[in-house]
Amino acid sequence: MNGIRLGTYGLAEARGYLHSADGTLNPVRSAAAGALAGVMGAYLGSPIYMVKTHLQAQAASEIAVGHQYKHQGMFQALTKIGQKHGLVGLWRGALGGLPRVIVGSSTQLCTFSSTKDLLSQWEIFPAQSWKVALAAAMVSGIAVVLAMTPFDVASTRLYNQPTDAQGKGLMYRGILDALLQTARTEGILGMYKGIGASYFRLGPHTILSLFFWDQLRFFYHTYAK
Repeated sequence: MNGIRLGTYGLAEARGYLHSADGTLNPVRSAAAGALAGVMGAYLGSPIYMVKTHLQAQAASEIAVGHQYKHQGMFQALTKIGQKHGLVGLWRGALGGLPRVIVGSSTQLCTFSSTKDLLSQWEIFPAQSWKVALAAAMVSGIAVVLAMTPFDVASTRLYNQPTDAQGKGLMYRGILDALLQTARTEGILGMYKGIGASYFRLGPHTILSLFFWDQLRFFYHTYAK
């Protein structure tokens, strides 16, 4: 998912699609490119994400929460779902998860690129310093957690809800319905359930992945030519 997402965004940035005529970063183009790259990566990776959700939700009956699918492993789960619901069944919930990815990817990549651009203009760090990428990634980590947590909560509930014989979800009609039901029954704070755990997962992931992605691109353009 991230290989496709970061690779697509990197290509758009390298070819100048994200910058205005004066060479400065255009936030709207950056957000749009981040959203499009995120959609591509997430849609292709959706079957694996769904099975991951099923497997992580499995537990002993006395402590089980939510619907239990009783999968034996990733490949068995993919085969079982494909045989029961067809190829389309492997992408159940994919469209519902796309708003989450659109918001998260556009926020993450646009915030990272914009912060890098501002730090370079303000000359807070030496030119081409690795500290610029690290600081920008830290800002992006906070922004993406705030933007994505409500969608993470709704997306997890969509993927893990029980289904009927046709593979249709029995509890939520889509991501908007899941968000509204959560807000109505648990309040706004319910939409940010697990935000602390989300930060300790997404924060370091965002910081490290964006930092190393940026540095690898720098070394490539510096030494590979």
